[in-house]
Order: sequence, then structure tokens, then C-alpha cells
Amino acid sequence: MWGAAWLFYATGNNSYLSLATNPGIPKNAKAFYMIPDLSVPSWNNKLPSAMLLLTRLRLFLNPGYPYEDMLQMYHNVTGLNMCSYLHNFHVFNWTNGGLIMLSRGGPQDLQYVANAAFLASLFVDYLNASGVPGWYCGNNYISSDVLRSFATSQMDYILGNNPMNMSYVVGYGNKFPRHVHHRGASTPNDHKYYSCNGGWKWFNTNNANPNNITGAMVGGPDQFDKFSDLRDHYNNTEPTMAGNAGLVAALVSLTTTAGNGIEKYHIYSSSSTLSTFVLMSWL
Repeated sequence: MWGAAWLFYATGNNSYLSLATNPGIPKNAKAFYMIPDLSVPSWNNKLPSAMLLLTRLRLFLNPGYPYEDMLQMYHNVTGLNMCSYLHNFHVFNWTNGGLIMLSRGGPQDLQYVANAAFLASLFVDYLNASGVPGWYCGNNYISSDVLRSFATSQMDYILGNNPMNMSYVVGYGNKFPRHVHHRGASTPNDHKYYSCNGGWKWFNTNNANPNNITGAMVGGPDQFDKFSDLRDHYNNTEPTMAGNAGLVAALVSLTTTAGNGIEKYHIYSSSSTLSTFVLMSWL
């Protein structure tokens, strides 16, 4: 679903859209089972991201038959995924300090939180660009501002508004992790060669990293808002590319211009079939 959606946008070949909306794809992915863990975007789960990407297509272009039924279902589930991120629906546990536990108490929660914050902010962008002020969670109408506040609160937590008063992004703020689980950060730049095994002595030292891996978001705190700034506690101190991708995307999407200047149609320029529809929309 994820690959077919992007290939459709890149090529305009409707066969990819047909694949992305083939009923067998969401069936195999359990897309409509409303399993909470499947609402969490991650390196290992592209399902909520794929459905949001296809929701964009429905919101902005509404291509109709034969895609509408499946796109509507993706749209509905995307809305329910967003509902699951909100505190008052009690789908996920939260720490006392205000962090949603998308890893369900497991390690490295922040990478999941950052990616979910990005999807939430993006969904709000799509609603704003479509002139839609909110959506329904069951019988409850939710303003898009509520979802934007969720995304903002999680990024604020990551950047220092938390019980540890610590930024979990290295180099940001006055207090941030100094023992990041990262070989390049922990090995001194002394122009000497160290083998892989030779690097273990730097891993095992209690000294702070000689090199700050500026901009890296670490794994984060536990379910009690506690953080161990120890190199061998990789669940707390290890940065990941998947997490940093979500971090950067969420921060960009939460700028003051987000949702007000989104380019609705450029992504569809490769589609000869839909280009006529786009032109008519502009006219």
C-alpha cells in the first residue's frame, strides 16, 4: 500500500492506485481491525502513514469510482488512528509528565512519538487545506486544534518540557544526554586508529562523550518519565535514523505556516488522468 501510493504519485500510473486500493492489501495488513499497535507509525509499520497518504488523495482530488469506497475506508481509519493518540480516549497509556507511551512501556518510545506527532500534524494540515475544521471520534466531534495541540505537546516534551527538564535532542538546550550510545560520539577524535573491539573501552567509560552528535534524538525516558544517561542503557540513549526522520518532519510541520500554505496539487502533476481534474479545480 505504501509503495503503490508513492509510485502512483511519482508516475501517474493508475495501476499503482488500483493496487493501493485493492481490497486484498488492507485485508492482509489488518488495516481495518483497529488494532492499536497498527496505528503507530514506525520503521516496521507503514500502515498508518500509507492510509494518511491515500487520505490526502481523497481530500484534495476525490477521484471517485472505482477508488472511492476503499479511499473512504482509509480516510475513516486514519481519523480513528488520530483519535487513538488523544488522551481522553485512553487507547494508550501516558506518563504522568505527559508523554504518550506508543511503545506500550517498551524501549525507545520517542521515535514512535515523533513519527505520530508528524502524522497528526500532517492530518491537521490536510484538514485545514480542505477547509475542514475537525473530524469525528465516534460521536465526539474533535477540533483539528486539539490534534495539533497533541503534536505540539509531544514535541515540547521531547525538547525539554518534561519532569527531567531535559532535552532529548543532543545539543538543544542546556541539559541534554551526554553519554549517547553512538560509537562516533564516544570515541575521541585523536587521530588514532581504533579497531571495533578497541572502541569498547570508550563504550565502558563513565566519561561524557567527547563529541556531541548534535541534533540526534535519543531513545528517551521510561514509563515513569525517568531517564538514565548511560551509554550502555541503549533503550534510553541510542539515537535512530527512523526517530530523527520523524523528529525533523514533525518540527517542520509544526511551524507557524503549517497548514496555511500547503501545496495541494503539485504532488499529482505526474498523473495525466488526474491533471485534467486538477486544472478544472483551479479554474
